[in-house]
Amino acid sequence: MIQSANNYELSILFNPDQNLKYTIPKYQREYVWQQRNWEAMFDDVWENDKGHFFGSIICINQSVDVHQTLRLELVDGQQRTTTTSLLYAAIYTWLNQNAVKTDRRVMVQETNTLHRLVHQPNYTALRLEPSRQGGNYDDYQWVMANAGILDKEVHRPPNVGKRRIYRAYDYFLNRLNQLDTDGIALFDTPKVLAFLDKLNGASMVQITVNSHSDAFTLFETLNNRGEPLSALDLIKNKFLDVLDQKQVKSIEQNFDTWTKLLDNLTDDPRTQQRYLRHYYNSFKYKQAVRVTNISKATRSNLIDIYGKLIDRDVQWIFNDLYAKSKLYGRLVKPENDYNSQPITNTLLDLERIGGVTSIGFLLYLLAEHPDLNSPELAAIIRLLVIFMVRRNITDTPPTRDLDKLFIDLIEYCQQLDETPTAEDVKAFLKKPEWYVSNEIFRGKLEGNLYYENTDATRFVLCFLEAHYQTRETQKDLWQRYGSGQYVWTIEHILPQGKNIPADWVTMITDGDEQLAKQVQEQNMHTLGNLTISGYNSTLSNLPFGQKRDRKDNKGLYVGYRNGLHLNKELANKEKWTIADIQERTNQLVDQILTLFNF
Repeated sequence: MIQSANNYELSILFNPDQNLKYTIPKYQREYVWQQRNWEAMFDDVWENDKGHFFGSIICINQSVDVHQTLRLELVDGQQRTTTTSLLYAAIYTWLNQNAVKTDRRVMVQETNTLHRLVHQPNYTALRLEPSRQGGNYDDYQWVMANAGILDKEVHRPPNVGKRRIYRAYDYFLNRLNQLDTDGIALFDTPKVLAFLDKLNGASMVQITVNSHSDAFTLFETLNNRGEPLSALDLIKNKFLDVLDQKQVKSIEQNFDTWTKLLDNLTDDPRTQQRYLRHYYNSFKYKQAVRVTNISKATRSNLIDIYGKLIDRDVQWIFNDLYAKSKLYGRLVKPENDYNSQPITNTLLDLERIGGVTSIGFLLYLLAEHPDLNSPELAAIIRLLVIFMVRRNITDTPPTRDLDKLFIDLIEYCQQLDETPTAEDVKAFLKKPEWYVSNEIFRGKLEGNLYYENTDATRFVLCFLEAHYQTRETQKDLWQRYGSGQYVWTIEHILPQGKNIPADWVTMITDGDEQLAKQVQEQNMHTLGNLTISGYNSTLSNLPFGQKRDRKDNKGLYVGYRNGLHLNKELANKEKWTIADIQERTNQLVDQILTLFNF
């Protein structure tokens, strides 16, 4: 299993006289260390005595000919090894730029540092070859070439200065060039050489093994000083390990398949992990997927579930996960080319109302009922949107029960003789344990909806507005600024601030300030007092008439005369009273009940 395990000084691991190359395989994560890690490494070297322990690395000996370059594949420790090489590069740059060239010791140390990073005699081959992920390989090559270490022409990668390989090198160089409060350099040549001596004397345990299987076993045990491994990392490593043991294709081919699987799911790790939970919950009715005594996949038991599935039949589960990831991608990327426009629109609505828990059920439908036609699927998704609106506004059923609801819905559909229809889904969702009556729904809609659920409030207002838009008046109510904030936000007609402007006090209570505060508290967050605006900050506490007639610098209405259906009544009002708020609340509630009715 283990060829060797020795504690080596970095001067040995980066031996300038040895024909040694470290390679980071592409299935490893990209470089993720950040300033806190760089700072800790720099300070650990400088503040501790010579011999500071850096941790361990695990390598697979890939060499077959003792007379050629010794190639070690880094399976664990790539973060600290890459960072160490960048620290060496920064020291080389400092010595090259600042040290006196006639000092023989400086010349020797500068040359040795160069040879720790690049092979002699032509200086065109690096001793460390980073992964291609995240542009690491290209960034690292450019840093080394730009520092005069790698003697070859390397084009500057786009945005290299914003990525972590360069930033780590730049951080170390800045630390070496740092000045104290009096403007005096903290490091001169003797101190930099002393720092280099400490770095060379620091140590790492190098564990060398024969196979990927041996490496993965150690990897999970020893990765305790680097970035924490996510459930996805551990599951991926388990897959690659067992597939390699079973000799199912090459590790590179299996990693490529895993990468494609993740690409199908968007680049959001939360979505990727959610897919693994939804897969189990959606198909656990199958013997091949079900794990004894695990009724539902959660974040805490995900590794256990997939560990058992991989041990049971790694090739089948790997292939099935990959195949179904394509279907899941249609659901989490609504504008997928495979989706019809009605399906895209309803999926976007489901996403906006926070209906992600229902995606597992839709995955089941796509996988097990491929004959389900597009209009029927769109109708089912529309039902889920309606259900989630009512659920989110009433908090019934509670969030903790939603996974069970959709698992039960799948079991219900499994008992049907034919492909499920929208009517079948409606019948299930109208069961007493899941259904919210119109009376309860109305009661919540008539209350302080904005205060209780801002996101759901914005959704129903935007949905209502979109329902009445025409091609000529259509606006993208879900547009965002670069910061991620919505362009169109909820506007309180009667201002919600504690200090009610005098014009408003006069309008709503004939100047009675105490009464104004009381009725404001009771009515400001109700639907009747809410609209949406792309210019919320410019309206704010203005008098009603100014809010209504507000124009931009082009003379276009941006107040309540902006042509929105929600503002149709407001555009012709001369004043805004509590009675107006209550009347408009009733009107909007009736419209919402119609749109979101079972």
